[in-house]
Amino acid sequence: MQENQCPKCQSELRWQKEGYHCDFCQIDFKKVAYCPDCNKEMEKLNACGAASYFCHDCNELKSKSRAKTEFSEIAIS
Repeated sequence: MQENQCPKCQSELRWQKEGYHCDFCQIDFKKVAYCPDCNKEMEKLNACGAASYFCHDCNELKSKSRAKTEFSEIAIS
């Protein structure tokens, strides 16, 4: 299974400066991580080449492997 699939057509998403892009649907997406314990959106932290997440609701660091991720469509303004 592809890691970064378009939620609409299941094709591979391409990384761009602002997020991910589906060449088939012509839609931009951002990857959002949710806390596995409280289901609130988490903040991504990058340090020393490793990524982890911080949940402001639980006030704890969460492992990348436990985070629930999904792609959210970016609204064009």
